[in-house]
Amino acid sequence: MRIIAGEFRGRKLLPPEGDVTRPITDRVKQSLFDILTPLIPDGRIYDCFAGTGSMGLESLSRGATHATFFEADRGGLIRLRRNIETLGCADQARVIPGDLFRWFASPDNRPKPGEQANIIFLDPPYRFLKEQPEKLRQLAMNMAQFHLEPEGIVIFRHDARDALELPPLHTHDVREYGGMKLEFLRRDRAT
Repeated sequence: MRIIAGEFRGRKLLPPEGDVTRPITDRVKQSLFDILTPLIPDGRIYDCFAGTGSMGLESLSRGATHATFFEADRGGLIRLRRNIETLGCADQARVIPGDLFRWFASPDNRPKPGEQANIIFLDPPYRFLKEQPEKLRQLAMNMAQFHLEPEGIVIFRHDARDALELPPLHTHDVREYGGMKLEFLRRDRAT
């Protein structure tokens, strides 16, 4: 695992241990970031189910001003924090350990206007779509209402065989790479 472009280009990241996380391949990451390039400079990023932080750290490397990482797995948190430290970007990063569903549901964690994320990477374990769809729908509702800026985008990564609508977000674009699907979601205009 490595940073593909920007300030930290070529720097290696600690990979995940075991099969708890599914790292995205460099080819897919490059394709995704080619699409996101205009949105990243000066952006605020949320990297949900961050694992080792590859998506948020790639965003910081390409000019995002801040990334918030959400991770519950202890091993993932250790590697995430080490990756942030190795790249020397702790002043641009915030790590939220534990239950992100609870964090997003709390009114105490709502950002002020102008401090919402413009890109949210939503990469839950694939089993969540089948085992906890209502939790993901509630998470999407909280994101859309309070945490995503009006023109922001959510990148929802999941198994290509699965589908889950996340109102009030709607699909703007879809890309498939092997057995993985990336859905580009935006807020409904009325939200």
